[in-house]
Amino acid sequence: MVFKRILHYLNPLNWFKKETDNPSLRAMHGINKLSLIMFLICIVVIIWRMLNR
Repeated sequence: MVFKRILHYLNPLNWFKKETDNPSLRAMHGINKLSLIMFLICIVVIIWRMLNR
């Protein structure tokens, strides 16, 4: 269930849908998506480095 929500959240087709008219809320969601993507990339890099030692 959690992974399904994360995949839905990270789906590029959902990024450009207009959810609300409130620009502050849209900016907050954009920053949250960016931080989640950066976090996942860092986790992949950490795992990659652990496996290559």
